[in-house]
Amino acid sequence: MASVRRRKTIEPRNTSVQKEDEEEEEEEVEEDYSKNKHSRKSDKKSKPKWSCVDNCCWIVGCICVTWWTLLFLYNVVPASLPQYVTEAITGPLPDPPGVKLRKEGLKAKHPVVFVPGIVTAGLELWEGHQCADGLFRKRLWGGTFGEVYKRPLCWVEHMSLDNETGLDPPGIRVRPVCGLVAADYFAPGYFVWAVLIANLARIGYEEKTMYMASYDWRLSFQNTEVRDQTLSRIKSTIELMVEANGGNKAVIIPHSMGVLYFLHFMKWVEAPAPMGGGGGPDWCAKHIKAVINIGGPFLGVPKAVAGLFSAEAKDIAVARTVGHAIAFLEALALMDLLGTIYLIICARLLVLIYLYICIPALVLFVVNVLEHPSTCRAIAPGVLDNGFQTMQHIMRMSRTWDSTMSMIPKGGDTIWGDLDWSPEEGYTPMKSKQRNTDTQKASQDGPESEISQTKRANYGRIISFGKDVAEALSSDIERIDFRDAVKGQSVANTSCRDVWTEYHDMGFGGIKAVAEYKVYTAESMVDLLRFVAPKMMERGSAHFSYGIADNLDDPKYQHYKYWSNPLETKLPNAPEMEIFSLYGVGVPTERAYVYKLSPSAECAIPFQIDTSADEQDEDSCLKGGVYSVDGDETVPVLSSGLMCAKVWRGKTRFNPSGSRTYIREYAHSPPANFLEGRGTQSGAHVDIMGNFALIEDVMRVAAGATGEELGGDQVYSDIFKWSEKVNLQL
Repeated sequence: MASVRRRKTIEPRNTSVQKEDEEEEEEEVEEDYSKNKHSRKSDKKSKPKWSCVDNCCWIVGCICVTWWTLLFLYNVVPASLPQYVTEAITGPLPDPPGVKLRKEGLKAKHPVVFVPGIVTAGLELWEGHQCADGLFRKRLWGGTFGEVYKRPLCWVEHMSLDNETGLDPPGIRVRPVCGLVAADYFAPGYFVWAVLIANLARIGYEEKTMYMASYDWRLSFQNTEVRDQTLSRIKSTIELMVEANGGNKAVIIPHSMGVLYFLHFMKWVEAPAPMGGGGGPDWCAKHIKAVINIGGPFLGVPKAVAGLFSAEAKDIAVARTVGHAIAFLEALALMDLLGTIYLIICARLLVLIYLYICIPALVLFVVNVLEHPSTCRAIAPGVLDNGFQTMQHIMRMSRTWDSTMSMIPKGGDTIWGDLDWSPEEGYTPMKSKQRNTDTQKASQDGPESEISQTKRANYGRIISFGKDVAEALSSDIERIDFRDAVKGQSVANTSCRDVWTEYHDMGFGGIKAVAEYKVYTAESMVDLLRFVAPKMMERGSAHFSYGIADNLDDPKYQHYKYWSNPLETKLPNAPEMEIFSLYGVGVPTERAYVYKLSPSAECAIPFQIDTSADEQDEDSCLKGGVYSVDGDETVPVLSSGLMCAKVWRGKTRFNPSGSRTYIREYAHSPPANFLEGRGTQSGAHVDIMGNFALIEDVMRVAAGATGEELGGDQVYSDIFKWSEKVNLQL
């Protein structure tokens, strides 16, 4: 009983203690809760926001992870995987032309000389100002373009020529890169001559039988000899190659502006010294088997007019409209980063994606825009903190490049048409066209382009101020001549000296006069450029001409300014020399433009393509202020084909010895999927250098075949029909 009572007496005491303990615990919990709540509030208030530094750290981390992943794939993935994947999806790939022709037993025979075009050959620094320290013999043009975004103003300064002489500015020497590497690739992964060189090597060619005639493409053609003796080096190299190869004549392969450069060379080499090379009237007959012109702008390109007039072209005008935020230097900075990555991973898994998406997107911006290197209008001024107005600087730089004036349309209204007609009149884009290899059939019975019910395009009106002017009857257009107009006071000369272009010497009176003339044809276009860019055209007029010779025996045509115009000079006296014109067709190519005055702004170029000028019809030739015709995206068919189709065909006053001419067209076929890269059937101006059919034709000629053995003419376009409309005395 006693023990029981003790328990009872103890239990109440334990219960009370337990209650006290529980109360203390509750108080502690409440106190902790209140502290935690207060702490959370204070943490919430004091919690730092996500900063730009955090974003940068995450980006750097992602780049590092991606970098090491790519390095891992580089060492793990078999080099043959891309080809295996491609063949699994698209089927077996055809043999490259070099492999195919080697199986046929073809071997290297004639030495070959490559003549690159504008912007596709590398330039390197030999002497510069202090801002260019560390760049000795580094590429300023070509490669990764790293210096463009590292020191943009310095780059522009060193890439510019003297505005008075067209030669080197004081204290600066930029020179062409030598050897096959000068133009095999324009940028990492973006080939120009590399595919052709590799295929020629498969049948036995090597560096002693191949020569890249690189030159400073910024200079006028004669000035490449004055400054660098480039023409003399080409002459001596060809002579050495012919002698070293048992007397086998050379096959010359110019591309783009290189076509005009080699036309100049053929006159220079036979002309007496000191103006010429002193080779004598039979030099070409002794040393040249064939000239295979690829994408040749024989008669110029309207795209050059848009570039020189307003520093833009179709792609740039559209880019300006859809996105001023994309800056030129930022694009090149990204190109440099992608190029660096490519150098490490190019041989393996991601090369196909990289080649098709990254490099073309960036390099086509440079090639298509800078193919005529004044065409950089889309860049928004002031995107850089240092006030580097990209558009004006690019125009200032490119207007010192005299070579751009070699591609102004030649032949005037006789070739390109006037207010009421043009050779391509009636052309509309076609879905397809049957191949036609017979010259007479093509000229007489050849299939015509499908004519839709869309409005008639007046291609002869290269520049029209307003869509209504482009479509109006010529009798309804009231024009005020601009040639004697008073330019007035300078619009922006005071504050724009650092980015000076010749527009800053024009007042509102001059700008108004240009717009009130309303429409410009090929002939008045030259006068327009003299009006808006007198200093540039004064230099250009000393080196280039754009007319048609009435009498080719006139002594004045012995001057070098006429040598690159095929309408003002004769072909060499070389009856056995063959001349080919190889070019792509089936790609919309710029032919005429609709312009408008730009909004008044200080330091602005006062004219721009009117991208709102458009036709809703799917088959219309007018898109975004640009009228298009058939061509290779840069050179219209008329410019590439007319000389070999008509002017040089047979014995004419322009071809007195009757050198045989051939046209070989290649219908454009874009790659079926991204695995095909830039494709092997492309007809685009630069991509055609990887066209298997074209490469095969070139290789067969180099191995000894004639034009007849190739099959003669290969025609898809209406070039023979259009050539009949050109009323030119032959």
